[in-house]
Amino acid sequence: MGDDFSLRCYCYLDRMQPQYAAFVGTITQGDLPTEGMAALYVEMAPGNEVFRVVDIAVKATEARPGAQIVEREFGMFEVHSPNQSAVLTAGEVVLQRLGLRVEDRIKPEVVSIQVITRVDPYQVQLLNRFRRGSMLVPGETLLVLECQPAAYINYAVNEAEKKASIKVIHISSVGRFGRMWLSGSESEIISARDAAIRALEALDGKPG
Repeated sequence: MGDDFSLRCYCYLDRMQPQYAAFVGTITQGDLPTEGMAALYVEMAPGNEVFRVVDIAVKATEARPGAQIVEREFGMFEVHSPNQSAVLTAGEVVLQRLGLRVEDRIKPEVVSIQVITRVDPYQVQLLNRFRRGSMLVPGETLLVLECQPAAYINYAVNEAEKKASIKVIHISSVGRFGRMWLSGSESEIISARDAAIRALEALDGKPG
């Protein structure tokens, strides 16, 4: 199975942060996560494998599925639980059944970073029309960070929220690229940017 299967993303969140968990609750179509839960995101190709893999994970442990998504190229799923060991076991079972290791995942790559200071009121209004998180306010500093594979952006956001006092504006984690929009003071946004980059660069894996 491992020869035919691409493990694009495999990332474990040890503790979902308050804003991150709240945001996920606005978009999930499955079991609702809450602050403090552990979570696992897996992105794969071919995409249709996601249905079988989710079934394996939830049958083996008490972890519950929050998402199982298939788009044109890839499939992605998320499972979570208040019990960290349940989430870790779910991941181990999935890898074992697929004949893969964590090291077989693609190493995340930061594709672009933008820090926009003193965001203009008109730009704010445009961004607020599609956001699902907090309101962006004129004059704040905005961070837009893009990475690939897409699902790693969830890990980046969660780690950024651990290290900085910011607002989560929006997260997009499906498709070829993952993107996050965070806002706050310039100093806190710089801290969030650095934390997100460090977190992604610390994950090992194969070149994409």
